[in-house]
Amino acid sequence: MQSYRRDIEGLRAIAVFLVILYHYQFPVFSGGFIGVDVFFVISGFVITQLLSRAMLAGKFRFREFYSRRIRRLVPVFLLVSSATFFIISPFYMDDDYYIFSKSWMASLIGLSNFYFYTEFSRYFSPDAQLISLLHTWSLAVEEQFYLLWPALFFCCYKWITTQKYLIIFMVIWLMALTASIYLAETNPKAAYYLLPARLYELMLGAGLAIFYRLLPPLNTLYAELLSGTGIILIVGTSVLLTQQSHFPGYNALWPTLGTALIIYAGMYRQDTLASRLLSTPVLVFFGGISYSLYLWHWPPIALANYQLIELTLLHKVLLIIIIVFLSYLSFCFVENRFRYLPWSFSKSFCWFILLPLVVIWLVQVTIRLSDDISFRIPQKDRELYKIMQQNNAADLYKKCFKNDAYHFDKSKACIFGDNNKNEQPNSVLIGDSHAISLIGFLQRLIAGSDYSLLLITRASTPFLTKEDARHAFTNETRIVRSQALEEYLSQRPMTVFVGAYWNSYLRNPDYQQYFINSIDWLLQHKHRVILLEDVPELPSSSHAFCLLKAKSDCSVRYTEVQKNMRQFELFKHKIQQLYPAVEWINPRKAMCDELRCLTVLNGIPLYRDESHLNHIGSRELGRVYLEQFDNPLLPKQ
Repeated sequence: MQSYRRDIEGLRAIAVFLVILYHYQFPVFSGGFIGVDVFFVISGFVITQLLSRAMLAGKFRFREFYSRRIRRLVPVFLLVSSATFFIISPFYMDDDYYIFSKSWMASLIGLSNFYFYTEFSRYFSPDAQLISLLHTWSLAVEEQFYLLWPALFFCCYKWITTQKYLIIFMVIWLMALTASIYLAETNPKAAYYLLPARLYELMLGAGLAIFYRLLPPLNTLYAELLSGTGIILIVGTSVLLTQQSHFPGYNALWPTLGTALIIYAGMYRQDTLASRLLSTPVLVFFGGISYSLYLWHWPPIALANYQLIELTLLHKVLLIIIIVFLSYLSFCFVENRFRYLPWSFSKSFCWFILLPLVVIWLVQVTIRLSDDISFRIPQKDRELYKIMQQNNAADLYKKCFKNDAYHFDKSKACIFGDNNKNEQPNSVLIGDSHAISLIGFLQRLIAGSDYSLLLITRASTPFLTKEDARHAFTNETRIVRSQALEEYLSQRPMTVFVGAYWNSYLRNPDYQQYFINSIDWLLQHKHRVILLEDVPELPSSSHAFCLLKAKSDCSVRYTEVQKNMRQFELFKHKIQQLYPAVEWINPRKAMCDELRCLTVLNGIPLYRDESHLNHIGSRELGRVYLEQFDNPLLPKQ
């Protein structure tokens, strides 16, 4: 078996180009993310090959293996991540800056996949596309494999190449494939980020390295067929798959199987058409710098996404040229300089892991503890920044939002409007963080009226009947809050304003019935029910900072807003049919026309993230609403 395979270098080039073309939004390669899966098979094969040779020669040492891995992977990562940190510092705001520092630390110690798994709802979510080190999740998966596999292989390498163990290996591989399919169906986020769902891909490469002698040798015809099929499987899935495809699971099997077929065919024949294509000098060159290319390619796109810059074809081509140049320099002066140093494990670990870890931790602590943003935000923009980030109604009215689930605050601190004439409030706003973000809007509407409004909200806790809450919520405090609200709202009729992150909850079909039940319950208890519709959901939280990005147009397309509101509109239509007495207030009317929806009114930014209004923006929206429309809370003249 050859120690160096030019065709495998070419495979690496194909893999990294697919990822780049996908991330740079070349539409033909809608499934280019499968390039990562090609890398997994190659890594499983190459690492197992190296382990096998070292162990059979009696030269394997764990400390030497891990020292080589550190010197191979970490120096260029430190270069790219440090450069990224300095480049994004003038642009990333507050929590976004802190999230970068946390992801930087997690990436260095090979845990970024766990970090992104807990931080973001899904890999393809808009906010995930703003994170400059998001792509390191795949490196973390490989590093976790490198940590576990050598010890396991060391225990059984002397007898694992027999026919019996090939059968055992195949059974374990099938179990790993089944687990990936199951996770992709039941927990897509875990399937995408975590090692168990990707294990069968790495095992496919490892199995080839271990059991290739037990596989049938290939003549020229079969080698051509298998390698050609492999190319078709890789390219075909990169074109046919999309973000909506079931993945990884069975869809990741096709490109990984294609990669395995190419590697297998190349063990016997290096003169096939596929092998000769992959072994061309250009592909071998790009395969050699593929690791640096992979590290450099994503941060510029993340920054462009963050700054709301729409890249033209020319911009994309120029960026690719730049990252190829940077990758070549990194390969020559960092990768090749450090990977061959005869350093011990202790020295490699201290210089490339421990010391940078301390520095990054200090950066993270400094960012978290310091509220001084003057070194990053120009003086003229600081007032805008304060409106966007420091006027969260949930913080301003913390007593009404983060209080005891059962004994919620009923004091004057949580009562708005005319609370002098009424000993008890005659109305209430219930719901989650989206409900409280509309309190400024409601304050404008109830001003000068006889409404005395009690604010009772809690994060991720829409109002459900206590029976439905037991089915919908796993969090006990949310169930308790539903029970407390039922008891409070059972005392006397009043006006009940209901707000919620409708778009989010209605993605679960069960929630439509839960909301119908809660509305029915309120009407049965003689309440006047007013549903507050939600504001448009922005493409990402970065759009909330549009005014700080020197953009001339901070609006979003109405067609996209409509698309996001589709489930809500179906729900609204059903409620209108079932309960004509329910009233609706739509703040979007003051923001949207037939073409665009505004995120800024009269120079005031409305949002604090992709879906919540900031408090000043909420009040301004209420003021503009009353200028344009009659107050829905007052009797019509």
